[in-house]
Amino acid sequence: MREYLRHFALSDEPFSKDITDKELWLPPSKQLVVDEVVEAVHERHSVSITGEPGIGKTCVTRAVRAALDSAVFRFTYCHNVTVGRRDFYRQLCVALGLPRSLTAGDVFLSISNHIEELNRDQLFPVLLVDEAHLLHQDTFDHLHILLNYAWDSKSLLSLILVGLPELDERLKCRRNRSLYSRLRHRIAIGPLSAEDTADYIRTRLTRVGGSRDLFTADAITLLHEATFGSLREVDRIAHAALRASVRRKRKLVERDVITRILKSEGEINP
Repeated sequence: MREYLRHFALSDEPFSKDITDKELWLPPSKQLVVDEVVEAVHERHSVSITGEPGIGKTCVTRAVRAALDSAVFRFTYCHNVTVGRRDFYRQLCVALGLPRSLTAGDVFLSISNHIEELNRDQLFPVLLVDEAHLLHQDTFDHLHILLNYAWDSKSLLSLILVGLPELDERLKCRRNRSLYSRLRHRIAIGPLSAEDTADYIRTRLTRVGGSRDLFTADAITLLHEATFGSLREVDRIAHAALRASVRRKRKLVERDVITRILKSEGEINP
């Protein structure tokens, strides 16, 4: 067991990424996003979700996946998006359990036929494309066709595009207007509030048997200000602060420990 876990009587790492969907922490603002996306999928709509790095986009999409009934929805996740259109669709074939065809046309036809077969079996496919701001333009040019069935009179697939704010900028370009017009819900995720950050830290600590007050209020305030409400940065700095506090034989994580970490990283002036 790591020294800081023994020192603070923690059963596991409080700020680890290794956490089940059921244990995900979501503030009310992000739960509203989850509810909106789940409702959109039930209505067979497509969605874009944008936000800065570490802001909680992955938590939201994991919560969406957990909320969708697997007996009704077939959820497919695609994150390797820095390839050309044909390879993108080939990867999608693999994710769907389909054989990879040689030509781009055959690949697209296989996917389209599979989507129609799922609907005949009363299964509704949901395709989540992560890091979508990195998609090649030729893939952007074609994605709207994947949503077009029966002369655009049927919605057989929900597409969820997730990415940095640049995704919204790209979608608004005239060249991508056919895809953008099909995204009925366009959601921008904001940073945590100070209260959210405090609740997040305390929730993660109590999950592993720690004291809710292990981080002092001043330490949490500085941590929030330094991370701009980014969950990923909160996790990283909070983990470092626990280890630093053990070296100083502290029973609490105090503001001066956070200050030293930030100074060492050049985040604040010495």
